[in-house]
Amino acid sequence: MPAEPNIGNREREILTAIVETFISTGEPVGSRTLARSNREGLSPASIRNVMADLSDAGYLEQPHASAGRVPTTEAYRYYVEQISGKTRLAPQEEAKISESLAGITDVQEFMERTSHVLSLISRNVGVAVATSGPKNALEHVYFSRLADQKVLAVVVTRTGLVRDRVLRLDLPQADLDLAARYINENFRGWTMEAMRAEIARRIDQERSEYDRLMISVEQLYKQGALAAEQGSHVFVEGAANLVASEEDRERLQEMLKTLEEKEKVIQLLSAYLNVKQEAVRVVIGLDEALPSMRNFVLIGAPAHAGNEMMGSLAVIGPTRMDYQHTITAVSYIARLFDKILNESE
Repeated sequence: MPAEPNIGNREREILTAIVETFISTGEPVGSRTLARSNREGLSPASIRNVMADLSDAGYLEQPHASAGRVPTTEAYRYYVEQISGKTRLAPQEEAKISESLAGITDVQEFMERTSHVLSLISRNVGVAVATSGPKNALEHVYFSRLADQKVLAVVVTRTGLVRDRVLRLDLPQADLDLAARYINENFRGWTMEAMRAEIARRIDQERSEYDRLMISVEQLYKQGALAAEQGSHVFVEGAANLVASEEDRERLQEMLKTLEEKEKVIQLLSAYLNVKQEAVRVVIGLDEALPSMRNFVLIGAPAHAGNEMMGSLAVIGPTRMDYQHTITAVSYIARLFDKILNESE
């Protein structure tokens, strides 16, 4: 990364003004444009000298000989460092987001709505991934005999995920009720992984004491009634926003193709967002994870419920985006996820 210009606040102010003007207009920024809004009353000639220094430092480039300057990737990174954590959404916007996500107790529904809200707020692509795996704690199970050789097993987690499965079993309803009561009384609040390990242990050690019960539990267990669902639910909204803003058709097609592939979206978010992360992360240039995303930006955060990472949410768009507004929106929704999902337990 180029060294930060060391001349002082003047360079910082002019670089910030160039980035924000270019984000707003999409046009190269000239010294005369900056002179009209410069608080220090600098002349166009003085501003041109500062812009030349910023260009030498790698923060600006000149697309055409007679045009103004545009920010480089390093300029955006520097700009993000200056604004991160310094702003918050307007109260009315926070209220609007809270209202749109109110009443949700299910992780998947929250993520689906979040992708939509983020696309509207950012005018880019809203992406959310809800993970469902062994880290989900058990709320309760329910077993119901449907017909000969068929049992419906329903598993509900504390985060609201519901999974049902039809099993090929021939157990009477009384035994199913007994097994469900045993599991609910002994394992409510356990992670699925820990519960399965303990049930396997008890099947071996306690069969003589609870013979009929443990035989039923063993059959349900072996048929996958308590299997943890591996996989993730991916929600992508707002791809049409890119069609309107992205002029490079080839680059756009590559981007849209990537977003259509569930595995690549999960790969992208997994590469940059992790369970230990507390703040919003801004990644400018995503080619380290996916070469097709070289000229795009990810602004994202993990979604926690307490200490447990339940997924991730992000905005993906071109480098010319409203960073300040998007960062604060992603941060607010990530905090809201934790609050809403904890309250729902």
